[in-house]
Amino acid sequence: MSLYYQVAVNFPKSDSILTYKSNEEYLIGDMVEVPLGRRKSQGIVLGVTPSEKLDELDTSIVKQINEKIPNSFRLSGEELGLYQWMAKYYHYSLGKLIYDSLPKVMKRPKKLEFEKGLNEQIPHTLNTHQDPIYHKIKEELSKGFSQHYTHGVTGSGKSLIYLKLIKDTLASGKSAQFLLPEINLTPQFVNMFKQFLGHKVYSYHSGVTPSEKYHIWRELKQENEPVLVMGVRSSIFLPIDNLGIVIVDEEHDGSFKQVDRCPYNGRDVAIKKAQTYNCPVILGSATPSMENFYQFSEGLHNRNYYSLKERVSGHFPKLELLDIRGRFQENDPAWPLMDETLDAIQERLEKGEQVLVFINKLGYSNYVQCRSCGHQFVNENCGCQNNLRYFRRKNLLKCSHCDFKMPMPDKCPECAGLTLMNKGFGTEKVQDVLRSVFPNYTTERFDRDEITNIRELNKKLDRFHEKKIDILVGTQMLAKGHNFERVNLVVMLGIDSMLNYADFRSTERTYQLAQQVSGRAGRFAPDSKVIVQTMNPEHNLFRFVQEHSFSGFYEEEMNLRKICFCPPFSRIAMIYFSSRFRDRLIDAISAVARQMQQVSFKSFQDVKVLGPAPMSIEKKANQFTWAIMLKSENVNQLHNMLTTFEENYKTISSVSYKIDVDPITVL
Repeated sequence: MSLYYQVAVNFPKSDSILTYKSNEEYLIGDMVEVPLGRRKSQGIVLGVTPSEKLDELDTSIVKQINEKIPNSFRLSGEELGLYQWMAKYYHYSLGKLIYDSLPKVMKRPKKLEFEKGLNEQIPHTLNTHQDPIYHKIKEELSKGFSQHYTHGVTGSGKSLIYLKLIKDTLASGKSAQFLLPEINLTPQFVNMFKQFLGHKVYSYHSGVTPSEKYHIWRELKQENEPVLVMGVRSSIFLPIDNLGIVIVDEEHDGSFKQVDRCPYNGRDVAIKKAQTYNCPVILGSATPSMENFYQFSEGLHNRNYYSLKERVSGHFPKLELLDIRGRFQENDPAWPLMDETLDAIQERLEKGEQVLVFINKLGYSNYVQCRSCGHQFVNENCGCQNNLRYFRRKNLLKCSHCDFKMPMPDKCPECAGLTLMNKGFGTEKVQDVLRSVFPNYTTERFDRDEITNIRELNKKLDRFHEKKIDILVGTQMLAKGHNFERVNLVVMLGIDSMLNYADFRSTERTYQLAQQVSGRAGRFAPDSKVIVQTMNPEHNLFRFVQEHSFSGFYEEEMNLRKICFCPPFSRIAMIYFSSRFRDRLIDAISAVARQMQQVSFKSFQDVKVLGPAPMSIEKKANQFTWAIMLKSENVNQLHNMLTTFEENYKTISSVSYKIDVDPITVL
């Protein structure tokens, strides 16, 4: 007798739950191979098909499940529930979401090797500021789901609170999950936690091989002892039975948001996971996101907020603003570094200290232009407004938005002119200038062009900690939680371009970055400084950074958010439409926008429909993209509006769409 099963198929359509039959019995969460059209696909068994649904089907055409996938896992009820919540919240195919998140099934995975921790005492005792926070959260460890926020300035010792809470959780026989925003943070945390916990620590990030990822999943499925799982956003999907605590460090960081495939936010999924497993969740940051600070500081929905305003050691660095307006030309040999900046670097180097130089752009120059005719090199597949960036070491021109690259030409393709000018600057240019000014010191880069894997990252960090590098020039990778003992000077370049970006979160991001970069200085010494070269020293943001006034920044920013009806006073969803054919795209999205306006007026009056409008970079990788924005303070109406769109949208040839709920960028 055939049994009929609901199977979530690995297929991009949101209605990817199909009915299959089998003479064999399958359990909920089994991974199976199924036929899909003329090909084979994968699926997850959700359960037996309800009788009322069977009555609607022609069972004679229902296809057979091929088999259970060999060496595969079975998803637990909690895991499946979390995926189902995500698929509904982010309006994404359940089957595709699951298979995007699972590791590739391996026949002969390599065995993992663990360094057992020393189980030593934690190296420092909690101070009078940390201890009350630790005890308040510890009291909640056995009481089920609760939410906590640790708002601690850089160097205030949030990590020590995390470590003690994790140690307590493991001692109680439960496991812990720790999320970090970037791969470059995992080495220092893994080493610290391995040393003092005395339990297995699983590290999960893009540097872990497919075989290792599969084996981590396999071991966690079989693990009976309490463990710590730590890693970047994708580690949230790892199977952890008996979960006792979830911690998300640097919760404000945009790296927690996935932009391709299902655009989920790992921070928000972590909160839902803690609720699913009925355990506490802790968020932490020196620069909270506006939405979370609003909800936690106001105590909304029983959220608990704690503040750490003092550094454990060292002092806050002094912020010095240097006005670069009219100070030098691009042909100055030391450009883009001012004399005052170079003097400050010289002073620190002579003291035996190290220096960080931050610039949020890769490469040697932002673009290349012919001196004779003005021709600029662009990637036409990404639109004529997208200049190619020059990388001097590799002698390449690269696109910032796709994989396009080309050798740097010897002459202009338009007029055959031989003088090609480099305009703007990036990490490579700044490194070259510093090497020429300070030839007796070692200057290296810390960016994604220089560091391509975890081994290179660890090697670079080790060299810097061992003082084999005197000056480190890097991008945002430098801002992420590093603890540098000999750094008492940080230089920030190019911050104005971030402030001028046309997104309602641009000021928030710039403030967060400035505070985080500043936080690398003065962690172990009283005399430290941050130098910011800017064309806008009067901007209020710098005053708030100088005064270490998050509350001042928050008040000003919240007033602006309220006026423009932006989060946290509303929720936003974007619907992106893309096509190679611009006219067809505009016709399609314009028709959808008109229909959504009508539906909003009739049924969802709390939802504002804005657009359509082109993205700020309209063309990328030969695809044009336009968007419709939905805004509402009524989250239920917002999601119902999206569901109505999905149910009624008729597919248009060569035009695709994607829904992004709670986007972190809107242009």
